[in-house]
Amino acid sequence: MTELWSIENEIYDSGLSPLCGVDEAGRGPLAGPVCAAAVILPRGLVIEGLNDSKKLSGKKRESLYDEIVEKAVAYGIAFASVEEIEEKNILEATFLAMNRAIEKLAVRPALALIDGNRDKGITVPARCVIGGDGKCADIAAASILAKVTRDRYMLQLAGQYPQYGFDKHKGYGTAAHYAAIRAYGPSPIHRMSFLRKMH
Repeated sequence: MTELWSIENEIYDSGLSPLCGVDEAGRGPLAGPVCAAAVILPRGLVIEGLNDSKKLSGKKRESLYDEIVEKAVAYGIAFASVEEIEEKNILEATFLAMNRAIEKLAVRPALALIDGNRDKGITVPARCVIGGDGKCADIAAASILAKVTRDRYMLQLAGQYPQYGFDKHKGYGTAAHYAAIRAYGPSPIHRMSFLRKMH
């Protein structure tokens, strides 16, 4: 667990504080918004089972979500809409959601640790951490908040558009999802630019 803090501890020891971790959920799906979260955890906080959200069960993510929200110094969660994804592109829309999440933090971070290899357009000083959701406690926490929030939102959309099965695949391109799009056509929350490759 302590290795989840090794990168952050090094930065804290250099005098930069506080740090926030930033991650997104929903870059790949065919439908729905992209969601980003920014989290500042108390330095060295141990949250049992904290890890990259993709490695956790839905149930585990839900319980960690509550613990992170309760114990974080500050957190922000924000979306970029399907319209924004279409108007800009998914990468630009992702940065838009990340900046919105960072802006919602009650405490301004000295440095944002961004999961992945690109941070252009982030409005605060930032550093990329490739595979950060498995290496940094703050990013792992952000990955869980973003994933749980987006999944909950897709469940709401499943109620509005029951024919697509969003409750099961959350908008990702599964065989069942493609079949539903073929049968019913796209909905207003489908990303048309992602469907161009469909035959």
